[in-house]
Amino acid sequence: MGLGRWIGAGIGFATGGIIGALIGGAIGSLFDTVSSPTVGSTSAGTADPFEQQRRMSQNDFYISLLVLIAAVMKADGIVKKSELDYVKKYLLSSFGESRAANMLKALRDVLKKDIPLAEVCTQIRQNMQYASRLELLHLLYSVAQSDGVIDPSEISVIETIASYLGISSSDSQSIKATFYDDLESAYQALEITSAATDEEVRKAYKKMALKYHPDKVSHLGEDVQKSANEKFKKINEAYERIKKQRNIK
Repeated sequence: MGLGRWIGAGIGFATGGIIGALIGGAIGSLFDTVSSPTVGSTSAGTADPFEQQRRMSQNDFYISLLVLIAAVMKADGIVKKSELDYVKKYLLSSFGESRAANMLKALRDVLKKDIPLAEVCTQIRQNMQYASRLELLHLLYSVAQSDGVIDPSEISVIETIASYLGISSSDSQSIKATFYDDLESAYQALEITSAATDEEVRKAYKKMALKYHPDKVSHLGEDVQKSANEKFKKINEAYERIKKQRNIK
């Protein structure tokens, strides 16, 4: 679908403001690639409004993700090949070769620019649901860990992003903790401490399982939902680690 038709239909928030300025001339090619032909069209060519809104939400999510990924990759002053390779692999699996190529080009363009994080995150926070912002944070940690180690400078930038996005400190720490395998991190993933009772552990797990259920981001498409499933799995693994240590049946 061409950009002109998206303008006629009403495009998403990420094509304007500071995010749109950072993506610049790549916006047209991104909409041609990220947006596949809309289903539910009438004979007159009018798209189904619910499907149209879903696709705009997906576009907004991925454009926002590209800009935030660039900010994290620039955090330690070195754009690592391992990080670029991970992002390329993620884009390829999500969009296919031709689409991924345009998105990777857009990312490289953004990497050359100064990114005003506060403005970018304010635009996202004002227009994106909380569950979607949590998934953005999870994907940023995935990129940061792609070389096997999350650099302290990257953690600092991601935590700043979380704050600007309006994500609570407890939720931010919970997501970060899922990328570590020790028992203390398992408790942090459930947003409790080792002083919690067995019943409090069970309640915390149920709360987190509800908060991070993949269905909350189903409107963003199968690939984002796949990532959400990975996060959901890590919450379950944290709970199982605590249960095993406490011998909870």
